[in-house]
Amino acid sequence: MLKKLFRKKSAADLRPLHADLAPSCETSVATDRQALPDLPSGQTLDSEPVHLDTSSLAHRHTWHKRLAGNALTRGFGSLFKHNPKLDETLLEELETLLITADVGIQATTELLGDLRQRMLKREFADSTALRMRLRTDLLAILKPIEHPLQPEPGQPFVILVVGVNGVGKTTTIGKLSHRFSTEGRQVMLAAGDTFRAAAVEQIQAWGKHNKVPVIAQDQGADAAGVIYDALQSAQARKADILIADTAGRLHTQAGLMDELAKIRRVLGKLDTNAPHEVLMVIDGTTGQNAINQVRQFNAMIGITGLTITKLDGTAKGGVVFALAREFGLPVRYIGLGEASTDLRRFDAEAFVEGLLPMDSHTDLGS
Repeated sequence: MLKKLFRKKSAADLRPLHADLAPSCETSVATDRQALPDLPSGQTLDSEPVHLDTSSLAHRHTWHKRLAGNALTRGFGSLFKHNPKLDETLLEELETLLITADVGIQATTELLGDLRQRMLKREFADSTALRMRLRTDLLAILKPIEHPLQPEPGQPFVILVVGVNGVGKTTTIGKLSHRFSTEGRQVMLAAGDTFRAAAVEQIQAWGKHNKVPVIAQDQGADAAGVIYDALQSAQARKADILIADTAGRLHTQAGLMDELAKIRRVLGKLDTNAPHEVLMVIDGTTGQNAINQVRQFNAMIGITGLTITKLDGTAKGGVVFALAREFGLPVRYIGLGEASTDLRRFDAEAFVEGLLPMDSHTDLGS
């Protein structure tokens, strides 16, 4: 079944970058006097306050509403609604669902193996009992990667944000700066994406909106130089957090991947521990291609945490489990919408509740 269902997926259709480095120009800081540039379609700047995540049941039900559109949530609801009988057919359909929802071969094999063995031992009275065991097994996969990002005080805590084009890096940076600022931390941004047109202006727009300074140079400047200047400025101002953007790049582009290593080396001249967090942003709709992206970025610069975006839409939803089993890297945040409050700290129990509610009547499957 697994061999039949599993097919190698093609690389994401992402436009490569070919811009050459240009001489750097004078560093600038975004101020409220700057005009607010237009953002790409679908991106918004909102001013909602950040509410701290809780582990309450009501909080978890909101996750279910946000995750209702993805394939895994809908699939679980439909599966247990239309297959109340506890038999091999139920397991085969569950296997199909997990594979097609990008849960991955390794995680699917482990989940099905445990459930099948328990069913043969007659540990389940009915499909509801199997459903509850599945919840437990799903949580066991995700709980080890539930590690919130906790910037250390006393120095500029440098967060280097990486990822391929189109995953939502710039929006994630804006939401993070909003979150940290609301927590009372002094935040600075570094516009290190000097390759993509309008990338600098977008970071400056977020800086203006969140009232945080942005260190920037013109498009085409040396990205490592921009981020180096930003850390110098953050140290001089005694900022708490510096969030540095980087150019979106395909994991197959050796030249641009090498630039990430250069950024790490340059930061090390000012702070041997910088960057303190290398946060990779993953598009939740990418599926199994995310595995290749993380593998290559991790080999080049060493990923310390993941943010998975766009899980509120048509994402299949299972890639979180595949990433957990493959790498075990902490998932810091997941994106469940456009508002600043929709960049949520990853909560394994809330995520599983969102996909497969304890109350089966909450399922939204057809």
